[in-house]
Amino acid sequence: MKRPVLQVALDLTELNRAQKIAAEAVRGGADWIEAGTPLIKSEGMEAVRALKAQFPDHVIVADMKIADTGTLEVEMAAKAGAGVVCILADADDSVVAEAVRAARLYGVRLMADLMNTADPVPPRAKQLEAMGIDIIVAHVGIDQQMMGKSSIDLLTSIIGEVTVPVAVAGGLDAGTAAEAVRQGASIVIVGGAIVRSADVTASTNAIRMSIDNPSIQPVQKGSPDDRIRELFAKVSSPNVSDAMHRKGAMEGVVSICGDVKMVGKAVTVQTIAGDWAKPVEAIDCASPGDIIVINNDGATHIAPWGELATLSCIKKGIAGVVIDGAVRDVDDIRKLKFAVFARAIVPNAGEPKGFGEINAEIRCAGQVVNPGDWIIGDENGVVVVPKDRAYEIARRAVEVRKNEERIREEIRRGSTLSQVAELIKWEKK
Repeated sequence: MKRPVLQVALDLTELNRAQKIAAEAVRGGADWIEAGTPLIKSEGMEAVRALKAQFPDHVIVADMKIADTGTLEVEMAAKAGAGVVCILADADDSVVAEAVRAARLYGVRLMADLMNTADPVPPRAKQLEAMGIDIIVAHVGIDQQMMGKSSIDLLTSIIGEVTVPVAVAGGLDAGTAAEAVRQGASIVIVGGAIVRSADVTASTNAIRMSIDNPSIQPVQKGSPDDRIRELFAKVSSPNVSDAMHRKGAMEGVVSICGDVKMVGKAVTVQTIAGDWAKPVEAIDCASPGDIIVINNDGATHIAPWGELATLSCIKKGIAGVVIDGAVRDVDDIRKLKFAVFARAIVPNAGEPKGFGEINAEIRCAGQVVNPGDWIIGDENGVVVVPKDRAYEIARRAVEVRKNEERIREEIRRGSTLSQVAELIKWEKK
């Protein structure tokens, strides 16, 4: 079997950062260097020129995503030093034909990206091959990945339908890259798993080894809820808030036990101030791993929760408790190191009168919470994620964390946050 090509996608907006990351990726075994669409939109053809000058012996891919003016855009990229130019697979046939003519004239290869193509297989893939496209890309875009769509599924539907090389792109890591090669991919395109890594060389090398030895089987995934929980467990509540465009954070609730982390699905409780009947009954309604979320009418002078309820949660395997109101017995709760979040601490308890309800929509610390919504809490606070967006937000939060890891590493190397982000350049004019 011919050695698979590893293409690193530099989907950044800063050329200086892209060049440093590219150098580290090449040391790790990357073959082709892609000037990603964000980089080209930010820096223009200068990005392609700079990468070609830096890596004269490597193929430079210009991810132009050409949709019109096929001749002009292929010519621009080719003259700047690209060896492969990317066109959108759903571009009009006249655009594809012009791009193919220009590619032949300037001696470059054309890569057609099937992202968002209505009928990618077999009709469009076969049409593109017949029209002279050199490489077909099975690509699921970032926003589609967040919703659970897989580039591997698209790849498997293309293999065998065309004879030209097939590339795969979209959220790949060492495990999925190996799976792509097993399914027949000739070119593996990796972005975030490399360019957002704190150690780009090591991450590239791990993917290089996985695609060179594709017999390594990927880890089997569990249920959707297990996968969501696993992803949220990797990130912080600020990561989740950033993934939701700074939304979802509760107001005023803090961790009673300090450095604790909770992730789980909400069991909601509406009660009146200090009535601890429904909050305690919710323990029996909850499943292991759930989080009890209580609206205590926002009252901070009387508590619906204490140490005995906390102990009951621990025995049941419940992941945590959030109270829009007060909690008591915190000296004992802190010894248990259980994830309790509240707005206040008081000694006063109320009476178990039984008013309120369990598993209805409530409002807790400024956020609407429905049964089954995902709750993520740590020392920074608590964030609510609607259940119908949980997988998407969990994936996005992981990407936020990856990006921060890379920026953190660049700061350690002597840069500053404003320099990394090129703030002056990108301030709103």
